[in-house]
Amino acid sequence: MIDTAISTAQVVGILLAAGRGRRFDPVGQRNKLHQLLPDGDAVAVASARHLLAAVPTVLAVVRSDDSVLPAQLRALGCTVSPCVDADQGMGVSLVHGLQQCADASMWVIALGDMPHVLASTPQSLVRAIQAGADIAVPVCDGRRGNPVAFSRRHLPALLLLDGDQGARHLLKNAEVCEVMVDDRGVLQDIDLPADLA
Repeated sequence: MIDTAISTAQVVGILLAAGRGRRFDPVGQRNKLHQLLPDGDAVAVASARHLLAAVPTVLAVVRSDDSVLPAQLRALGCTVSPCVDADQGMGVSLVHGLQQCADASMWVIALGDMPHVLASTPQSLVRAIQAGADIAVPVCDGRRGNPVAFSRRHLPALLLLDGDQGARHLLKNAEVCEVMVDDRGVLQDIDLPADLA
């Protein structure tokens, strides 16, 4: 069932928090999204908190077998949607999230393992879409990062995504507005235990 606030929101942040993080823990005993950062927040909680500070509505896509993260994200104010097919890859999780909020005018797609993104970055991406861009990406130190914002124009192509590639091919083949940001968090994900420090 689609939450009314989600179905009518103009700007929706979609937090992809359904990955297994195999590079972080190849044996699968420690979910990297649950690990604590030095400030005490779990990785995905910090990612959600920063996204919520930037956009009014956040839908968090989580694993259907995650018994911890959904409650934490709901407590922050996120709408939570479990994805039973999350193991098929990020593209599947993204499509799942988009299907829950397909009426929005734009989406900011953020990753649950990128807790250092400043709220000002997704705000800048939203402004770029409002100014007429169809895709907006942050650029820091000459490198593209995450999150990425999309207008409705790309919804049909986004809904066709599959597997673990996410929206990479769209970013390669479509016109992209690069938004310069002073935010190294757009380049920093939590891939290994050492990244938590």
